[in-house]
Amino acid sequence: MTEHLDVVIVGAGISGVSAAWHLQERCPTKSFAILERRDDLGGTWDLFKYPGIRSDSDMFTLGFRFKPWTSAKSIADGASIKAYINEAAVENGIDRHIRYRHRVLAADWSDSDNRWTLTVEQDGQQHEITCSFLFACTGYYNYDQGYSPEFPGADDFGGTIIHPQHWPEGLDYAGKKIVVIGSGATAVTLIPALVNSGSGHVTMLQRSPTYIGSLPSVDPFAEQFNRWLPERLAHVANRWKAIAFSTFQYQLARKRPAYMRNLLMTMAERRLPKGYDVEKHFGPRYNPWDERLCLAPDADFFRAIRHGKADVVTDTIDRFTKTGIKLASGEELQADIIVTATGLNMQLIGGVVPTRNGEPMDLTSLMTYKGLMFSGVPNFAITFGYTNASWTLKADLVSEFVCRLLNYMDAKGFDVVEPQHPGNAVDELPFMDFNPGYFRRSVHLLPKSGSRAPWRLKQNYFFDMRTIRRGKIDDDGLKFSKKPAAVAV
Repeated sequence: MTEHLDVVIVGAGISGVSAAWHLQERCPTKSFAILERRDDLGGTWDLFKYPGIRSDSDMFTLGFRFKPWTSAKSIADGASIKAYINEAAVENGIDRHIRYRHRVLAADWSDSDNRWTLTVEQDGQQHEITCSFLFACTGYYNYDQGYSPEFPGADDFGGTIIHPQHWPEGLDYAGKKIVVIGSGATAVTLIPALVNSGSGHVTMLQRSPTYIGSLPSVDPFAEQFNRWLPERLAHVANRWKAIAFSTFQYQLARKRPAYMRNLLMTMAERRLPKGYDVEKHFGPRYNPWDERLCLAPDADFFRAIRHGKADVVTDTIDRFTKTGIKLASGEELQADIIVTATGLNMQLIGGVVPTRNGEPMDLTSLMTYKGLMFSGVPNFAITFGYTNASWTLKADLVSEFVCRLLNYMDAKGFDVVEPQHPGNAVDELPFMDFNPGYFRRSVHLLPKSGSRAPWRLKQNYFFDMRTIRRGKIDDDGLKFSKKPAAVAV
């Protein structure tokens, strides 16, 4: 017989663990399982293995509301984050609900049965699971393949070419000349780690600059809160201080971009060698937070440059050569290893294209409801975290909303909930007001956002607290229905 569950969560990363905890806490009678395609939990923090992997969000908000992050070290390495996620799962019995090596291949909604049928592959074998509600916690990028453009002459290069998403175990880079292509968070994280691990010299090759800010890895306020307050109270104080700070700096950047730009440029100038061309290498053409702002904890990235162990070259690539990279300017960068830190490929729902009664749904024609459901897709929710703050803040809000929604449906006897596209009453906008390369490459494949609530996807935790956590469930954007009673024969 096909197994049926009340809720299926897809993905056992931060979002999936959050969803499971809230279900257990708020909907204790619901049966559920977490389907995870990999061999272990952690999502991003299990996938990436490159040197120095860390979060550029503080752990007081990247951590869960229900499990305090007790260290004053706010910027944690990948191994510590994965261990924290594992502890949260084990302590709350969530690990018993995770089914590893379960990859969802297809998801079909049946209007006649009011349920999803999932085609799942496990160890090379396929089977089906049905559920009343499908909760996608798969993140936003393709786990199989990072973005790596075609570089002319790549086959001629005599060294090693690596994408950080597939960092080879045991790679020997001691004393080697390394060129890292890209200037995003991965490059800014990777370069100081390579320098500190004994590489010869590291060059960051960028087509255009990125804003890079610096904060202490150990939060001085958290040190005081942890020293003087009880653990739970210190957790609350650390968390809200971090939320307030991240919200303030983002709003400041959007309202006074020239001021924020000057602040970041001055910060970089003070940490770099005297006379360094800060404008050329750290002065983007866009405003702060048009794209994600990178973080260099304890100014480690700038320190590597100041000590002469790393440098930045702003130019475009003509072609790879046998010994390195020839630039458009005619200069050639010598390299033993080239790292293509060129970004991610966006992908929603783990690449699954949902169907309804066997017919594919066109995601590009849909509109997001509160940034967590799609118009025309019944009994479905998706977690898509913040780009300007910690992913977990949004994940927890989405999990809360799904539980409120399920409890409301039970109380009213509803079987189906489906956001209704508002039509011409709302203008269509891109999925997000965000412009990094990986988003620009994929925006035409994504659902739309709307010009007003509840269809507007906003990057504001305080706004979402009001609309998602405290907003009413039965608003005009959602249509609820009951399963027709069976006809007696």
